[in-house]
Amino acid sequence: MVESQPVVVDLLAMTEVADKGIVSKSVVENDHHKIIHFTLAAGQELSEHTASVPASIQIVSGAGGVTLDGRSYEAKPGSLYYMPAEMRHAIVADEPLVFLLTMFRT
Repeated sequence: MVESQPVVVDLLAMTEVADKGIVSKSVVENDHHKIIHFTLAAGQELSEHTASVPASIQIVSGAGGVTLDGRSYEAKPGSLYYMPAEMRHAIVADEPLVFLLTMFRT
């Protein structure tokens, strides 16, 4: 699929905190990229897993932790984490946490 129009979104306006839950919304999905907007309620987590393609996590708002290949990092606005394919990773929200997950379908 070839995109002919830009995609413009307000990431903060997309934020929807579910009580004790996780909300994910597709921003872009094509043959090359998949960008997903996630909101995790405080205390929620995406448990350790891997992805078959390279990916990045970009923190938009909130606070929590990101674990990459067994090493923990503070998740705070403005932080970016890149993961090669098959790298173990997890994310946990200490407070409502908003982030973008970008998967690079190469």
